[in-house]
Amino acid sequence: MRHLPLLALTCTLLGSGPGTLCAGAWLQPEGQGFASTTTRLGWAQQEPVQNFPSPEMRYDTLYLEYGLHRRLTFGTDLGRSISGGGKAVAFLRVPLRGKGPMRVAAELALGRIEGVATLRPGLSVGLGLENGWLNADLLAEMRGAEGTDYKLDLTYGLRLPRKLRLILQVQSGVQQGDVPFARFAPSVVVPLRRRLQAEIGGSWGLTGDKSAGLLLGLWTEF
Repeated sequence: MRHLPLLALTCTLLGSGPGTLCAGAWLQPEGQGFASTTTRLGWAQQEPVQNFPSPEMRYDTLYLEYGLHRRLTFGTDLGRSISGGGKAVAFLRVPLRGKGPMRVAAELALGRIEGVATLRPGLSVGLGLENGWLNADLLAEMRGAEGTDYKLDLTYGLRLPRKLRLILQVQSGVQQGDVPFARFAPSVVVPLRRRLQAEIGGSWGLTGDKSAGLLLGLWTEF
């Protein structure tokens, strides 16, 4: 567990590019923004179908990014943290490498998680591909005496015909005092209207996580 932050940072530097849509290592253009709202439902892996009407977990999140300047993106992240507790943070993101197919960005967030004041530094590395992208996002949620939680998301995005997008993501992390976890979370993004898209996906715990999940979300650009 002590070596997870170093391992996560190493994977980030070796690995990947944009998160979902113009996120992660890619800053928002000045005067433009992106927002998403997502509901995640979860069940025990043993009987996800039988228990489908009654999910054991439900997380609702609201995420926003806005380009204040070509080198500065402001955002808010509301919902659930790595530990599953309530989260409300605001962040600023700046580019460390802002040109070419490979991008690197750093961010710093302040807010409260589970009612505790939190500092959340982050690092994103992205690689633009001909028909998609790779992205790695590393976050550390520092909560003083409560300890520090770490999260690393590795994402492969593929642009499909008819403006569809396929997103394959491995979500991993470690909460203070718990074993590390990793889950596979694929999804498809479907255009609904000119600036509105729907995301439909699922998740399956690989290690340290015995849940199966369903994801439903809406994206918009403004």
